[in-house]
Amino acid sequence: MSKAQTDQTSPILLSFLEQFQTERLTIRAPQWGDGAMVNEAMRESVEELRPWLPFARNLPTPEESEIRSRQARLQFLDRSDMMLYVFETASGAFVASSGLHRIDWAARRFEIGYWLRTSCTGKGMITEAVHGITDFAIQHLEANRLEIRCDSRNTRSAKVAERAGFTLEGILRNVEYDEEGTLASQMIFAKVRGIEF
Repeated sequence: MSKAQTDQTSPILLSFLEQFQTERLTIRAPQWGDGAMVNEAMRESVEELRPWLPFARNLPTPEESEIRSRQARLQFLDRSDMMLYVFETASGAFVASSGLHRIDWAARRFEIGYWLRTSCTGKGMITEAVHGITDFAIQHLEANRLEIRCDSRNTRSAKVAERAGFTLEGILRNVEYDEEGTLASQMIFAKVRGIEF
């Protein structure tokens, strides 16, 4: 299939695996019934997540998390958003939520987002997951550009982007308000076909 044919193909017609593995992790699309485990991890990690992620400011109920997981499943199937859940393969434990967001299929541009449960920090798991998702996007989705965006004060998230080989392209100054009503800036990291891969 030529590049022109690929670009004209509706994303919903694209076929690829819904699960893949890295050295220690299994990464897969959301499934019915995932809400409870995701909600448990959110509750465990709320203090670390609250400054950076809107959902952590008003924690959802387990039922709301199940609704969100089911919606994410449907979005994965229609290719409008691709939430991915990350598990430690050896134990089967849910360790992180990640995925490919703000998708532009025409340009093959994707943003990788992520959060890690508190009990799994400091083990390199989210960096490993980002490497795996990056490889998946390049090999199976023909990505031309991958981005990671984070609050300029979120040094831990920025370190993940750096360790995963993303280049800081710039900082959007005073781009959004944080939970305390202070204008915050956003760092944009990227990998681009023909340069970083």
